[in-house]
Amino acid sequence: MKYLIAGLGNIGDEYRDTRHNIGFMILDVLAGASNAVFMQGRYACFTEIRHRGRQLILIKPTTYMNLSGKAVNYWLQTENIPVENLMIVLDDIALPFGKIRIRATGSDGGHNGLKHI
Repeated sequence: MKYLIAGLGNIGDEYRDTRHNIGFMILDVLAGASNAVFMQGRYACFTEIRHRGRQLILIKPTTYMNLSGKAVNYWLQTENIPVENLMIVLDDIALPFGKIRIRATGSDGGHNGLKHI
């Protein structure tokens, strides 16, 4: 079974260690734990890892945050992954720093990257 995990952020040094790039940072840690290396692909840097028999495609969109939907849609279609097997990792300014919320449905909460997806 294949899954797509998209970590949202912005490319460029000015965003590198900011809260806005938490999606990129989490995917870097996840990939590093499996000794996976990101490669440049269409609309995103990507890598693939396996976890408990599942194939996980990790992407860090290079389209900038507000156009993340372009990258996510491309990779879902290219890898033939159903939307039910998609996870988006992003910052949420409405949550206190360090708090995690996982949900299957809901609004974009004003987050432009999520809105574009």
